[in-house]
Amino acid sequence: MPASGVYAVNSNKALQEKEMNEPSPAPYATDELRWQAVQSRDVAADGYFVYAVRTTGVYCRPSSSARLPKRENVHFFGSAREAEAAGYRPSRRAAGDQTSAAAARAGMVARACRLIERAEAPLSLEELAGAAGMSTFHFHRVFKSETGLTPKAYASAFRARKLREELSATGSSVTDAIYNAGFNSNSRFYASSDHLLGMRAREYRSGGAGTVIRFAIGQCSLGEILVAQSQRGICAILLGDDADTLLRELQDQFPKARLIGGDPEFEQLVAQVVGFVEAPSIGLNLPLDVRGTAFQERVWQALREIPPGTTVSYTQVAQRIGAPKAVRAVAQACGANHLAVAIPCHRVVRRDGDISGYRWGVERKRKLLNRETKA
Repeated sequence: MPASGVYAVNSNKALQEKEMNEPSPAPYATDELRWQAVQSRDVAADGYFVYAVRTTGVYCRPSSSARLPKRENVHFFGSAREAEAAGYRPSRRAAGDQTSAAAARAGMVARACRLIERAEAPLSLEELAGAAGMSTFHFHRVFKSETGLTPKAYASAFRARKLREELSATGSSVTDAIYNAGFNSNSRFYASSDHLLGMRAREYRSGGAGTVIRFAIGQCSLGEILVAQSQRGICAILLGDDADTLLRELQDQFPKARLIGGDPEFEQLVAQVVGFVEAPSIGLNLPLDVRGTAFQERVWQALREIPPGTTVSYTQVAQRIGAPKAVRAVAQACGANHLAVAIPCHRVVRRDGDISGYRWGVERKRKLLNRETKA
């Protein structure tokens, strides 16, 4: 998910983000509004309902390119399943409509992303929706469906990547980097710097020097396990056969941070993570410090939505995040995951069902899947 960002995940912040970014009145609540959507072939209405035609016995999505029927012959259903239960069959145009509609949505979202990236100041939801010729509700829904991020989160991730590039640039002052990344004032940046970088700007520019990361190494049924925590949350869960190798991997990930071996209090947190590894169904109610590109964050968010005991293919993940051709990039994002089990990349398999690769070894992946299936 092209752009980078740092964020902490917890239930309160997720709820706040949802409340801030998702307008709430449900659209197409009446048959009159649904008919208007059918007449305008509204792509944003797809997924909310289908319409069936009594004279032909078929049903279509609202954006269907089929010839418009007479209003008196139309009946609305909440889903394709309901229409089929009533005896209707899908329109033969469905596959073609789906392809053209998907292309139209992808093109609109791509243009919106370019607007966000080129804007000198953050654009409002109303401005972005207006440029797309859609209502704020429809635009927000389609954008999130295609990218896996809200428009606000995408803009934040893009600014974070640009800020990291500016801070890393030779000769660029912190103040110049802040303005060049799209922040109109220092105060606006510092209000969100912890969220974007996980540390102060000067600390980031110096390679994380002064940042404190606590860690501990323990044992679980999968071998050695290293758990590390930054100021933002759990930033690494690594599995392996050798404690020294795991520690070197952590040092490579945070080369200039101050690493502190865990104290008894921190080791209790490690025990909680180990318990989660042994029984994933209990969940891991801890904040995570996830650092990746915007695309990686889209993939990792999709992985966290896969229930224990189930698997999906790399192709299915690509489809879920609205990037059906990015199968190889999805696999690379899985391989870049530093949070074993918490971001369950082990639940992603090849299309033919083969377990395939796993950053921490195929055998560990097989054990995790078998354990979840039997739970």
